[in-house]
Amino acid sequence: MPIRIPDNLPAYDTLEKELVFVMSHTRAFRQDIRPLKIVILNLMPTKIVTETQLLRLLSNTPLQIEVDLMMTSSYRPKNVSEEHLVSFYQTFDELKKNKYDGMIITGAPVEQMAFEEVAYWDELKEIMNWSKSNVYSTLHICWGAQAGLYHHYGIPKYDLPEKMFGIFPHSHKWNKPVKLFRGFDDVFYVPHSRHTEVRREDILKVSTLRLLSESLESGVFAVSDMKGRKIFITGHPEYDPDTLRGEYCRDVSKGLHIGMPRNYFPGDDPSERPMVSWRSTAYLLFSNWLNYYVYQDTPFDLEELSDRY
Repeated sequence: MPIRIPDNLPAYDTLEKELVFVMSHTRAFRQDIRPLKIVILNLMPTKIVTETQLLRLLSNTPLQIEVDLMMTSSYRPKNVSEEHLVSFYQTFDELKKNKYDGMIITGAPVEQMAFEEVAYWDELKEIMNWSKSNVYSTLHICWGAQAGLYHHYGIPKYDLPEKMFGIFPHSHKWNKPVKLFRGFDDVFYVPHSRHTEVRREDILKVSTLRLLSESLESGVFAVSDMKGRKIFITGHPEYDPDTLRGEYCRDVSKGLHIGMPRNYFPGDDPSERPMVSWRSTAYLLFSNWLNYYVYQDTPFDLEELSDRY
């Protein structure tokens, strides 16, 4: 799928070198079709890295996508230049008049704080409420998934005795096929990097939620509402091959207690190149979300969207 992004977004050159089909606004304007409109609420401090990871995965289907980047106005990140934010991001107040086929809410490095202690929590609640009527399907990732499950359904998160860190096997064996996992192997692998978890017993108490996938080692992975308008993913399928290595080396250099990421370095040797076992899973997950939960179900006229659609 060609991704429609600004010509000078840093991700543009990176993705073009990888032979990902990116399309400038100038070229897209000449095509007489309606692109899927996707908004990414990027809560990660590494804005450019996260943009590139997500845009890469959104590129893998045959339709055109138009992407808006959203940031919070109640908290200004310190790890990205103001120039980048001003050039490519808009606040919720600037975008809330729009309607979108799909939305992605990323993770954030605040999981060990109570939700109510997060600087932008009130604004995030407003955005998540807005998404129910202005977005057809919202994909919540890692802390974004925990925040969404807590806000929409009151599901708590729990501290883990040690960080869930590494690449873990998951399954999705159900009597009725789940569209999100169409084409998946019986066992597939996903990166996790978190200090907290949501638990299956809390999910199963909510009759309007479906537990779609879990892991014996890393617990709940995928949850959705009955229509797929809210999907919650607790891992990081978007991670690059070296992302966990970077997190591990960062924490080691700070003298923090951090275990080796599991199932990641060959022979648990950090000098070895990590074994990538989740790339095809990531592409297929995002492709299925776009195809089955966004493209096939969203109204052609987005003005028809509402929380009852």
